[in-house]
Amino acid sequence: MKKVFLTKNDLEKIKNVVQETEKKTSGEIVTAFIKESYDYAIYELIFAVSIGMLYFFIMTFFYQNIHSFINTLFWTKIDAGYFAVIFYGASTFLIIIIFYLIANSTFIDCLIIPSKVKKTKVHERAIRHFFESGTQKTRDRTGILIFISFLEKRVELLADQGIAEKIDQNEWNNIIDNIVSGIKKNEMTDSLIQSIKKCGNLLETHFPIKANDENELSDEIRILDK
Repeated sequence: MKKVFLTKNDLEKIKNVVQETEKKTSGEIVTAFIKESYDYAIYELIFAVSIGMLYFFIMTFFYQNIHSFINTLFWTKIDAGYFAVIFYGASTFLIIIIFYLIANSTFIDCLIIPSKVKKTKVHERAIRHFFESGTQKTRDRTGILIFISFLEKRVELLADQGIAEKIDQNEWNNIIDNIVSGIKKNEMTDSLIQSIKKCGNLLETHFPIKANDENELSDEIRILDK
């Protein structure tokens, strides 16, 4: 999250660029940023349980050693097998908890969550925000959403019907690639500003400003919690 942290100055610059860009077009540009598009808890749990089961399997090869060690802890003869079962159960449970907590890190999430799942979840979250933000409610159906999801390292650009009919998807893909490239270089703000301007140029060509144009949507980048 720190790599793409947006300062107040960054937020203001992005807002100003959106305002200036929309002065040339009747289109509306909405930008949104989210830490992750889904909590992925089920995948983290599966990962932790898998590690726990692997640990349990490996430890079975050391049963006799553990059994003998437990016997050395007591002065009188005991049922060491009973204590061994407790040890196996408790230690396996502890391993699962530890690795579940580890799996909550961004680095591990990126490794264990299938790319197809991340792609689907980001797309679903972007569509949800497209409607939550009112991007689909502009008068001429000329709203676009630039949606950035950090954990998945994905960018979605959704265009309303009026725009999608006139601008080829390859144009949007080039803009998405530019934002992703900027994030990888820790230059998110600059790449986002460039991309907003490119969006503005495309919109200005097909949807020039009208005399009665109104600013229908907020120009500020939306920082989403979930």
